[in-house]
Amino acid sequence: MDPSTYARTRLSTLAPPLERAPNPVALLRSLDRRQWLFFLVPIPSLPRAAACADGLEVAFLAWTWDAFDFFTVSLTVEDLAETFGRSIADVTWGITLTLMFRSAGAVAFGIAADRYGRRWPFVVNNVLFVVLELATAFTTTYGQFLAVRALFGVAMGGLYGNAAATALEDCPEAARGLLSGMLQQGYAFGFLLATVFARGLVDTTSHGWRPLFWVGACPPVLIIVFRLCLPETAAYTERDAARRAHGDVAESFVAEGKVALKRHWLLLLYLVLLMAGFNFMSHGSQDLYPTLLANQYGFSHDAVTVTQVVANLGAITGGTVVGYCSQTFGRRLSIICMCIVGAALLYPYTFVTSKAVVAAAFFEQFCVQGAWGVIPIHLMELSPGAYRTFVVGTSYQLGNLISSASSTIEATLGERFPLPPRGTARRYRYGLVICIFLACVYAYVIVLVLLGPEQRGRSMRAEQEEPVVAPGHDTAASGEAQGDVEKGARKG
Repeated sequence: MDPSTYARTRLSTLAPPLERAPNPVALLRSLDRRQWLFFLVPIPSLPRAAACADGLEVAFLAWTWDAFDFFTVSLTVEDLAETFGRSIADVTWGITLTLMFRSAGAVAFGIAADRYGRRWPFVVNNVLFVVLELATAFTTTYGQFLAVRALFGVAMGGLYGNAAATALEDCPEAARGLLSGMLQQGYAFGFLLATVFARGLVDTTSHGWRPLFWVGACPPVLIIVFRLCLPETAAYTERDAARRAHGDVAESFVAEGKVALKRHWLLLLYLVLLMAGFNFMSHGSQDLYPTLLANQYGFSHDAVTVTQVVANLGAITGGTVVGYCSQTFGRRLSIICMCIVGAALLYPYTFVTSKAVVAAAFFEQFCVQGAWGVIPIHLMELSPGAYRTFVVGTSYQLGNLISSASSTIEATLGERFPLPPRGTARRYRYGLVICIFLACVYAYVIVLVLLGPEQRGRSMRAEQEEPVVAPGHDTAASGEAQGDVEKGARKG
């Protein structure tokens, strides 16, 4: 398809397929309830749906605690600033460095997961979580804090692509949208847990903020044991068998990588730009919001906690509902609708000064995470099969790299709009900055999604993916490949 034809079809392809919406309960029951509860021993002959159920559980838990460990800093910014004798803007560099270094982890662990399987890179990721979260708790200087959080970013970056592949690549097509939304909301659930634990642990003992990080280091140990009890995904096993059939597995993997970059570089660039917008949207609406409530509007710790909990309940609801609906209305249309509604809610989200802001927070995060609920399966369907973990994880984390300064930008700009102090505490108009910042982000995401491709319903079985490339070849055996954007245009 030529570029002009592709451009002309961007609006027409937004028309929803309007396929009959499957019963969500029936979709979950199709994964076999017995296998949802299976934890202890790997069974290599598990049916594909059952493997999906197990994969979703372990991926959801890991993604939940990944988010928990990340937000431990966001929720203790003022405490950390006091401990290290720095400003809030200085401490947000700990968030920025984590986001910046996540791309390094995505590349390293993504390649490892596509080459050697999903299990062991996943385990190493979680071992690093334990070590680095404990290390954060024992830092005594600002320099140590920044160094540890940068290393934490490497570990955190390696998880997303692996978790998405583990959870979704074996799932039945009809259940993908629902399970994508459920998986992504591990992030919101992790934020919710971090909010609750922060209220119970921070400044309630003589150790200040440190107990929150000590607790954060514990659950990954159980997640490691859980993952070791599960087999590889069927999709990876099939792909690996196909590589072995061509002789040298390592050479086949490298040859596939060369072909993937040659064919799909434009798609990868698009996904990075898309993920930059999405990460600006989530971090711009969440990371500095507790500081906005406490600093600008004078909310107590309890009021901030209640608002954050309600907001994350909205996020969990939105991600699950919109992810499910995207199976009927399409991925792109679902995202665009959530961005439009989210933009309309920005004023009450950032300017309501009373506790009634909890309603705006619920629905704003419903929209933000509703759009995000589509993303895991949207990325999976657009990515080439041989390098699915690498492409999903790297595009997500490079987008994070671009958006890594979100909280620092907001905090720095906010300090240019001072308010009358409350006692000895300086106050700033963070609400104004967050509102304008997110309005620009929503507009950017709408335009990018409108221009982009969609491959809803694409098969992820190895035999229906692009063929394995034999060593010494730079093209697949079954003919000339077409670009992903062109293939995407045929489906939407």
